[in-house]
Amino acid sequence: MKSKILSVALCVSMVAAMLMGCGSSAEQAPAAETENAAAETESVETEEAKTTASDANAEGGYELALVTDLGTIDDKSFNQGAWEGMEKYAKENNISYKYYQPQEGTTDSYIETIGLAIEGGAKLVVCPGFLFEEPVFTVQDQYPDVHFILLDGEPHDADYNYKTGENVMPILFQEDQAGYLAGYAVVKDGYTKLGFMGGMAVPAVIRYGYGFVQGADAAAQEMGVDVEIMYNYTGAFAATPEAQAMAASWYQNGTEVIFGCGGAVGNSVMAAAEEAGAKVIGVDVDQSSESDTVITSAMKQLSVSVYEGVKAFYDGSFPGGATSVFTAENDGVGLPMETSKFETFGQADYDALYAKLSSGEITIENGTEDSTTADLTLAKAAVSFVE
Repeated sequence: MKSKILSVALCVSMVAAMLMGCGSSAEQAPAAETENAAAETESVETEEAKTTASDANAEGGYELALVTDLGTIDDKSFNQGAWEGMEKYAKENNISYKYYQPQEGTTDSYIETIGLAIEGGAKLVVCPGFLFEEPVFTVQDQYPDVHFILLDGEPHDADYNYKTGENVMPILFQEDQAGYLAGYAVVKDGYTKLGFMGGMAVPAVIRYGYGFVQGADAAAQEMGVDVEIMYNYTGAFAATPEAQAMAASWYQNGTEVIFGCGGAVGNSVMAAAEEAGAKVIGVDVDQSSESDTVITSAMKQLSVSVYEGVKAFYDGSFPGGATSVFTAENDGVGLPMETSKFETFGQADYDALYAKLSSGEITIENGTEDSTTADLTLAKAAVSFVE
C-alpha cells in the first residue's frame, strides 16, 4: 500500500488546497431556485447549499464543483477548508461554482454525485478526503475531459492498484510537521501531561500523532522535563459519548491538554475539556472559534492548496499525473499563532522552529499502519497507548 506508507516521497511536484473579492455580476442563487435545480438533477445537495454564479455562467451550469465527504461545507474541517479555497478563486474570477452532498458515504454514492456535478457543468471537481481515493480512480477514466483535485489521498482501486491520470491532482500534506509544531509548542508553554486522541488509524492521523509525540519529546529534552502522553485511536471520525468519556477520564487523571485529531472526535474532546476546565489542540483548520478550550490547532493549509490547484487549472499549468505535497517548505502546514492562546511560546519561538522544519534541519520519524509509537526512540516523553 504505497500511499499508506507514512514517509511519503517528497520528491514529487510541490504545487501549491482545504481559499475574495467578487465580480460585480456574480450573485447568490435564491434558495428556491437552488432546490428546483437539485430536484431536477436528483442532486442530494442540502437545502442550505451555497450555489453562486454569474448570470451568464449559470445558464451553462456550474464550472467548479465540490463534492463533500461525510460532513458539510461548514464542518470546520476538510469540506469547509476546501470549499473556502474554491469559493475564493471563483469569486475573484467571476466563475460559477456549487457544492454537492452525497446521500451515503460509499464509493458508489460518491461516483454518482460526482456524475451529477459533471452533468451540472463542472469542468473541475474538488474531492476532499481519502474516502475519495477509489471514486476518483474510477471517474478519472470515465470523464477524461474533467479535472479533479483529490485532497489527502491518491487514486487507487479496491485492491490498492494505484493510477493517477493527467486530469487528477492528488494533494498530500506532511501532517507530522504540523503535529510536531503542536507538540513542541505546548510543552514549551508549560504542559507536561498530554493526550493524543485520533480517529481512524489512517496515514494522515498517524502522521499527526507521530509528529506530536516527537515534537513534545524534543521540547522536553531542551527544557529538561519529563512528559507523559496518553494515546488512542477511536476507530472513527464521529463525536461519540465513548470518546467524550475517555477524554473526560484522561482529564480527571491529570491530563492537561489533548490533541483531538479525528474530525468530530475533536468535538467530544472539547466537550470533555469544557467540563474539566482543561485544554484542547484542534486539527486540520483553525478551530479556535469552536471552543474557548482550544489553545492552538495543527493545521493543513487546505484552502491554500485548493486555491492553488484551481488557479493552476485556469492558468493552464494543472499538475496532473503527480502528487503535490504541501509541507513547511511551501507553507502547507502550521499553527495559527494569531489565535493561539499560548502564555510563553511566542511568535519568535514559532518562527525559529518553523525555519528549522522548512530547511530540513529537523527530521521527523514516521511509521505505518502496522507500527506504533513504541517504535519511536524517545528521551523524555513516555507514551501510554490506550486500546
